[in-house]
Amino acid sequence: MGYTISQVAERTELTAHTLRYYDKLGLLPFVDRDKAGNRDFKESDFVWLDIITCLKKRRDACEAN
Repeated sequence: MGYTISQVAERTELTAHTLRYYDKLGLLPFVDRDKAGNRDFKESDFVWLDIITCLKKRRDACEAN
């Protein structure tokens, strides 16, 4: 059993909207879908979300300078 988007949002402190946006941009092609089409996150997906979040923070820091 995987994690729902709301569970991932709570655990990562990202909003569900942000996760859907990242998916729309193609940043989450590894996230599976269940039969109903809902995102089904695995434990390993959190590593990628951490990387994406880290890169975004670095970009924001660079833009601020």
